Amino acid sequence: MAKKSVIARQRKREHLVELYAERRKALKEAGDYEALDKLPRNSAKVRLRNRCQLTGRPRAYNRLFGLSRNKLRELAMNGKIPGVRKASW
Repeated sequence: MAKKSVIARQRKREHLVELYAERRKALKEAGDYEALDKLPRNSAKVRLRNRCQLTGRPRAYNRLFGLSRNKLRELAMNGKIPGVRKASW
């Protein structure tokens, strides 16, 4: 599990990206890069990192479920994810 501070920092970034999205888009279209520089750095979408919703793990992230491979496998084996079952052929 990731540190609580790392998870909190990620949530803060997500909030700032959502808050400043319209402003950033308008400034980019206008070509006003000086005003863009004055916005908070963490409001840029580039600074976001895909993380597991349960553990905060940054690697082995599955976009379809929003989980890391470990939690995805664990939940799938317990039958907690609808429509997912172990492959056998």
